[in-house]
Amino acid sequence: MSNLSNDLVVRFENVGLRYGLGPEVLQDIYFELEAGSFHFLTGASGAGKSSLMKLMYMAMRPTRGLISLFGRDVAITSRKDLPNLRRRVGVVFQEYRLLNHLSTFDNVALPLRITDTRESEVRKHVEELLAWVGLENHMKAKPATLSGGQQQRVAIARAIIARPRLLLADEPTGNVDDRMAYRLMHLFEELNRLGTTVVITTHNQQLVERLAHPVLHLDGGHLHAPTRSRDTFDSGDSDSDDDQIAMPYDPDVLNYL
Repeated sequence: MSNLSNDLVVRFENVGLRYGLGPEVLQDIYFELEAGSFHFLTGASGAGKSSLMKLMYMAMRPTRGLISLFGRDVAITSRKDLPNLRRRVGVVFQEYRLLNHLSTFDNVALPLRITDTRESEVRKHVEELLAWVGLENHMKAKPATLSGGQQQRVAIARAIIARPRLLLADEPTGNVDDRMAYRLMHLFEELNRLGTTVVITTHNQQLVERLAHPVLHLDGGHLHAPTRSRDTFDSGDSDSDDDQIAMPYDPDVLNYL
């Protein structure tokens, strides 16, 4: 059960988006996301998934239509209020966007330090979260020395460390193996259980089918109404080691704010 009120976190109404003078890449988009919901966003390459995510994290404005975040019309939100609004949103970028001059630890710690969290708390929670994503031995490493999968896990840890109200993850399991993919999904689900609204784009149909969350599907610039993903857990598989992954860190890492 979510510990946030049952209000709307995201609302799109008749939204369209085009780049320059080209055709609309998103057309007549309408959907609502309630607080504490969890959705997959699917669609073929070029369907507009990344564009839709950019609209949700306010990296661009729509060509037409209304977008509201946390009950506020983004179009009339003042420039000085935008940073506070954006701090409620955690984003896992497909291209990571880590700061190359900072270590793994400092990249993940950044959202906490921006909000003046005590350094003792920063160290505790960053170390616990990095252990969870398997990077406890790479805390001092710079991004350039990490593999693509390791950089992806740093980006995920940075996005969730401050427990955002809304988490947007663009292909967060694209560069990790299946076991780590389900481990990371378990982390997203735990964050969701604590109240964060989650949207994850993915091409991994097996992942979508295995986890019973509603699916938003983009096709030809149009968004289809949410459907339930097919639950493919078989009773004979439910006790396998791959399915039962215990959380090895103090749950307070996601519960302290």
